[in-house]
Amino acid sequence: MTSTSRIGMADATDLLFRAFRGAGLTGDAARSVATALVSAEAEGQVGHGFSRLSDYVAQARSGKVNAGAVPSARALSPTQIVVDADHGFAFPALDLAVDQGLEVAGELGMASVAITRSHHAGALSVQVDRIARAGFIGLMMANTPKAIAPWGGSAPVFGTNPIAFAVPRDGADPLVIDLSLSQVARGKVMHAKKSGLPIPEGWALDAEGQPTTDPEAALQGSMMPIGGAKGTALALMVEILSTVLTSAAFSAEAGSFFTADGPPPGVGQFLLILRPDSPAHDFAARLETLLSLVSAEDGTRLPGERRLKQLRAAQLDGLCVPVHYLAIAHELADRPATQA
Repeated sequence: MTSTSRIGMADATDLLFRAFRGAGLTGDAARSVATALVSAEAEGQVGHGFSRLSDYVAQARSGKVNAGAVPSARALSPTQIVVDADHGFAFPALDLAVDQGLEVAGELGMASVAITRSHHAGALSVQVDRIARAGFIGLMMANTPKAIAPWGGSAPVFGTNPIAFAVPRDGADPLVIDLSLSQVARGKVMHAKKSGLPIPEGWALDAEGQPTTDPEAALQGSMMPIGGAKGTALALMVEILSTVLTSAAFSAEAGSFFTADGPPPGVGQFLLILRPDSPAHDFAARLETLLSLVSAEDGTRLPGERRLKQLRAAQLDGLCVPVHYLAIAHELADRPATQA
């Protein structure tokens, strides 16, 4: 069993902030990336939390990720925005995208934001939750480096291409839905590899197309899509909105999120932000009517309830992080910035 230790969320954010500052990131970027990783860890998305730190720092130091990147935004139309991540980490670009998208949607009722030349977007739930807590409906999707073969094929073409959705609720936390189009997020396979653990059957195939429980073999092979052919159809949809629309790198040509060598990933993200008001009906009341139909039957639950439970526990008691990840974080945080 992996040994763990507790650390408060504020202390965890400060620790990762110092590690990223040492890797050459600006103060704003270091804070943005650290906050996103801690938020993912708090939600139980361990594949998008502390486990990413050493890879992120190595990529910033090698130049694969532009440590000094400054994201920029431009309007294509009153409701369409394009954000250039400048081959930096995705989170500063996402902060800009959400801020500007909320401003436009607040004025005009909706906004679409396309992000290009980007990087790993982490737990998409973190971004759409922020949108919903501002009172808006949020839909987000992202492409990732190739990991899933088209249905009937064997060579990966699509990424795990996650989709997330959030909607505000009166008197309750937002409803948040976050799913990968593979059976599980690829980050969970990487986490298993780093922790020396096997993965369950049904998650992935090896390079020869055979089922495997070895995370290393899975990373060299392909992830299993959700829903068979329907999963790869959804992956194609995400690929179009995240890459064709944004001029970002296709999953099949994107650089790895995990290695410090090679070209920048250059992937894309797409966000749609909607203001849920209408004089024709009471959105909030109708939403609660629908959700009550879902939760009324014994044995059912709304999506995201486990995530909220883990988040509340982390806010009260801190994060429970593998000791070896904390040791890496302290080592990187204590390293002089001149070594970055």
